[in-house]
Amino acid sequence: MACDLPESFETSLQQIVADCASRQGDLGPAIRYAMRPGGKRLRARLIFAAAESVGGTGDVSGLAAAVEMIHAYSLVHDDLPCMDNDDLRRGTPTVHRIHGTGTAMRAGLALLPIAIGAAMEACDALRLPEGIACTIVRRMAQAAGGGGMIAGQLRDLEAEGCDVSLSDLERTHAAKTGALISASVVVGGLAGGCDKSQQIALETYGDRVGLAFQIVDDVLDVTSTSDVLGKTAGRDATLSKSTYPSLMGVDEAGKRARHLIEEGKAALAAAGLLTERLSSLGEFTVVRAS
Repeated sequence: MACDLPESFETSLQQIVADCASRQGDLGPAIRYAMRPGGKRLRARLIFAAAESVGGTGDVSGLAAAVEMIHAYSLVHDDLPCMDNDDLRRGTPTVHRIHGTGTAMRAGLALLPIAIGAAMEACDALRLPEGIACTIVRRMAQAAGGGGMIAGQLRDLEAEGCDVSLSDLERTHAAKTGALISASVVVGGLAGGCDKSQQIALETYGDRVGLAFQIVDDVLDVTSTSDVLGKTAGRDATLSKSTYPSLMGVDEAGKRARHLIEEGKAALAAAGLLTERLSSLGEFTVVRAS
C-alpha cells in the first residue's frame, strides 16, 4: 500500500499492547488478539503522511499506534452480537467468537483509555506544546465518542430496516467512519507543526477520504466476496441497512467516492500539501479490493 509504515510503528504498537495487556488480567489475551498484526493500517498511514506533508520530522509512531487502537476498539464492538453480529474480521474469527461476548466488550472498552494514554505519552515524546498536545488528544477522543463513531454506530443501528435519505446516510457515515479518519489526518498535521490554513486543508481532505472510504466499503459489501474482504460479504443486505449502492446504485456510488477524493486532493493542492503519499492514500481508498 502507499505510504509504507516504518518499523518503529509496529514495534511501538505491539510494545504498548504488550505492556498494557500484561496489566489487564483476564482481558490481556483478548486485547492482544484484537491488536494482532494485519489490516490496512490506513489511519496510521494517514498520520505519517500528513505529518510529512507539513514538514514534520518527529517520529509519530506513538500517535499512529493510539489511533489504530481506537479503530480496533470500534471493530471489536461493531462485530458484537448486539451490533452487527459478525463472525469474521481480517480473515479470522472475531474477538467475541474467540474470547466470548463479555470479554470482547470489556476488551474493546479497555482499548480506549489505553489509546488515550499512549497518545499523551507520544505527545510528550515529541515535545509538543501543551496546547497542541491537548488538541490532539481531544480530537482523538471526540472522534471516538458521542459526536463521532459512537453516534454514527447508534444511528446506523437505529436505521436498520428503515428508509433513510442520502443526506442522513452521509451524516451517519461521516460520524461512524469518517470522524476517526479525518482526525488521523489532522492529528498528523498538528504533530508535524501545521498552521491553521494547513489544518483546514488537511481536515477537508480527511473528511472526504473518510466518507469515500465508507462508500467504497458499501460497494464492496455488494460486489466482493468474504474471502477477498476478510469479513462476511452481504451483511448490509442481511441487516436491512441503507447504503450508497442501495440508494444510488453501485456505479453512481463509485463515482461519488471518486469525486470526494478529487475534492480532498484539490484542497491539499491549493494549500501546497498534495504530496505523493497523501495522493496515493486517497487513490487507494477508491481502488482497493478489501
